[in-house]
Amino acid sequence: MLHWALIFLVVAIVAAIFGFGGLVSAAAGIAKILFFVFLVLFIVSLFTGRRGRA
Repeated sequence: MLHWALIFLVVAIVAAIFGFGGLVSAAAGIAKILFFVFLVLFIVSLFTGRRGRA
């Protein structure tokens, strides 16, 4: 998922260079959402993976 966030970030940067304003905001928004979803899933997996055996 972090891979897709980085792809959308690169798309946003390229679109900004060429002056596509609407595409920049859409791609940056998607990249931001995917990054935060990745971050939440990463933190959840850290906590669930640390459980010891009973």
